[in-house]
Amino acid sequence: MTYGVLLIGGAQTHQENYARGFAADPRCRLMGLADDTGIPLRRQELNAELAAELQIPLLADLEAALARSDVHLACICAEPERRGALAVRAARAGKHVYLDKEPASTIAGGREVAKAVKDAGVLSQTFSLVRSPVGRKARQIVDSGRLGKLVAIHSEMFFAKGMSGTADVSTPRRESADVPRLTFLDSKRELLCVGWYPLVLFQWLLGDPPERVGATTSNYFFHEHQKNGVEDFANLLLEYPGGVQGSITVGRTGWKSHPSHGVHRVHLVGTEGIETIDAFEPRVEIFSDAPDWRPPAVPHPEDPMGFWSSTNQQSGVRPKTVWHPIDAVSPSEFSHFIDCIEQGRESDVSAALAADVLATIFSAYAAAARGVLVALAR
Repeated sequence: MTYGVLLIGGAQTHQENYARGFAADPRCRLMGLADDTGIPLRRQELNAELAAELQIPLLADLEAALARSDVHLACICAEPERRGALAVRAARAGKHVYLDKEPASTIAGGREVAKAVKDAGVLSQTFSLVRSPVGRKARQIVDSGRLGKLVAIHSEMFFAKGMSGTADVSTPRRESADVPRLTFLDSKRELLCVGWYPLVLFQWLLGDPPERVGATTSNYFFHEHQKNGVEDFANLLLEYPGGVQGSITVGRTGWKSHPSHGVHRVHLVGTEGIETIDAFEPRVEIFSDAPDWRPPAVPHPEDPMGFWSSTNQQSGVRPKTVWHPIDAVSPSEFSHFIDCIEQGRESDVSAALAADVLATIFSAYAAAARGVLVALAR
């Protein structure tokens, strides 16, 4: 069977990558790109740009696109503030739903997506890194039992993008429990953006969300984050059922802060041993007389942080070529979802799990604002 994929959201979103991921699976066909009515003109232009690049139709009527019998799943990469409502509409139209992280912009929105998926009897998956080499190694270690009973898990993850060193570190950040907006043209909430990955990994490994969470958020690297009132660095403490303790350190640290994409490690602590998994170990390091890697001389005016593949290409960002991990191949995230659809089984990173992670993140913001451990919001 060929699965028709409807794209919702275009250029300057992760759709640039996800669309190609689905298109690479021979079981899939991209049927077109659609979006809601009333979106800004620039978003309309960016949608048209990606549709043209992929050589697929730009569909003017989202409801009509969702009603098509040759569309089987919707890949939704609209802005977080719009994403949840679009996912609910797709599920209620009987389409399987693939979601960019995060599934919605509120805890209630995440729960609504999960409920709509369940009520409609469709399947869902949210983007994560559980199929990366780090995720697969962590699963193998935990399942092997060689560490004994798992008692603690820690992750550190930093994105090496953006021109850092511009933050005013003289004034400590004060977090607010009210999180009205998640993303901006030049910054994102990094507890949410980067913290998503280890939090999904932890719940995927442990089987449950945390019971309590504590957090701090800071501004150490970027003026852009400070002016928008969002953090570029965060620490989390997590208490999981059964007494497992978790901790996470995440953030965005700048183009020049790492020889490759940024620090990505997981530490597993058991009663019988400890193991560390590093995304860049083992690796090949190249020493040569080639010019040093440099960030773009002029950041892209619509994407100074380098969030999107298209804008990085347009501004001349070159790949970093010094570090080459030996194990860098991951099974396709998108083929995994097609496997789930074919076999009629729930994905391991479903909308329900994503809703739990979203609740953990917003509880962490509340904890950072209050300076105490808080129970996970339900």
